[in-house]
Formats: sequence, structure tokens, C-alpha cells
Amino acid sequence: MPTRFRDLTLDAFIGHLASAEPVPGGGSTSAVVASFAAGLVTMVAALSEGRPRYAAHAAAHARARAAGQELADRLLHLADDDAAAYAGFSAALKLPRETAEDQARRSTALRAAARSAAEEPLRCVEACLEVVAAAELIAGRSNVNASSDLTVAALLGEAAARGAAANVMVNLGPAGDDAWASEMTARTDGLMTRIAALSAATQAIVASGESRPPAG
Repeated sequence: MPTRFRDLTLDAFIGHLASAEPVPGGGSTSAVVASFAAGLVTMVAALSEGRPRYAAHAAAHARARAAGQELADRLLHLADDDAAAYAGFSAALKLPRETAEDQARRSTALRAAARSAAEEPLRCVEACLEVVAAAELIAGRSNVNASSDLTVAALLGEAAARGAAANVMVNLGPAGDDAWASEMTARTDGLMTRIAALSAATQAIVASGESRPPAG
């Protein structure tokens, strides 16, 4: 299996996903799906640039296109990072526990691995916020013939965020740090609230078919 998921064909990625291999799993898949959303935002921005009808929104198109390109690349890296974090957790689970020393070493390794396995998907949630924000930025300010693609981007971005957030939450307990877990929960909840609002706004704007004034 290649060291990077981006080097796989879609068919090969799905084949690995459908296998009994521990990775890729839900975390990596969430990041890949979010990269698709970022790609859609980039596409809509590209289809809007240089068109006189949307000239007043050129700055927003440029911002969204640059953001989408960077995010698509970043999220594919995050897919790899999430898989590596989960592989670390799986390896820690397999550590010996015959003696008290073994058990202590395994417990320490598990807590550290769980912490990493929660922090990586949180980075994905953060990136998803940027994706849906870019979609909302150009909703009602871009090529109407591609407006439904922004709805898809918003839906995929939110779904990916929810998947990544679930992976954050499932790893908080094994990390064994209640204060840190509370902080991570609050951060995740705050991000999800903002993502849901931006996704809903994008969908509503597209559904209305109305044009918006240039972004401030």
C-alpha cells in the first residue's frame, strides 16, 4: 500500500477501505471527502472568474479558489496523518501486558496514541470549517450554472466534519485526561456549530437563487 492515499486510484482506495485492514478508516475517509468538497469550491470559483456578469465578485472568487486548492491538498495530507495516528493506537493495543511493567508501558503508550488519534481528526474538523466558509463566501456570488455544486460542497464539508468529530470524541476517554478531554469537546462542539451554520446558509442561498452584494 502506498505511503500516501493520494497515490491510490479511487477504486484501490475503496478496496482498501472495504478490507479488514485497520486503515484507511472513517477518519481518513472524512478527510478525503472534505478534499472533494474543497475541489468543488475551487471548480465553482474557476467557472466564475473572468465572466463579466460576476466581475464585482472577482476578489471573492480568487480567495475561494486559492483556499480550495490549498485545502484540498492539506486534507489529503490529513488523511495520511489520521491513518498514521490510528496505526499508532493499534500498535499500542498490541503491546505486551504480561508483567506490571509491561502494563504500565502499554498504558502510557495507549494514552499518548489516543491523544494523537483525537488531535488529528480535530485538524480535519478545522479544515472543514474553512471549506464550508469558502463555499458560503461565493454562494450567490458565482456562476449560477454551478451553484448546486456549492450545495454539494457544503453538504460534503459538513458530513466530513461530523465524521472527523466522531473520531475526536471516541479517542478522548482512552487518553485518560479529563481536563484535556473537556477542552477538546468544547473546541469540537464550537467548530461543529459554526460549520453547521455556514453549511445551512450556503444551502439556503443557493436554493433562493438570489444574488448577493460583493463580500466586504
